[in-house]
Amino acid sequence: MSRRTKGINKIVGVVFAISSRLILLALVAVLLYEGAVRGYAFGHDIFYTSSAEAAPGRDKNVTVNGGISAFQAARILKENGLIENEYSFVIQAEFFGYKVNPGTYTLNTSMTPKEILQEMNENKGEEEEKK
Repeated sequence: MSRRTKGINKIVGVVFAISSRLILLALVAVLLYEGAVRGYAFGHDIFYTSSAEAAPGRDKNVTVNGGISAFQAARILKENGLIENEYSFVIQAEFFGYKVNPGTYTLNTSMTPKEILQEMNENKGEEEEKK
């Protein structure tokens, strides 16, 4: 190799090393930003809940069978359009110490997840009350 070729190879190697480091730093910055934004949004969903729809909302009948977990109940509620995020619902249930009692509930889409949890914790549902 000539001296000129070695010099060009050295310059290309330095440019490639700097470029790859800049790309890596940009990727880390984007991941940190996305993590912070999504973490904030998730925390906001847990502590500052909002309803799925604005008032007056729509009434929905939901049946929760005995022996299901809070996560399974959250999936049922999400399928019915009563909550937006089942993970924050489960964390709220654990954090606030609520239980999901079995029964049939008439819930409104304008209720917050915390209000739904309170309703399902305090009331036994229509089927349970008849027993």
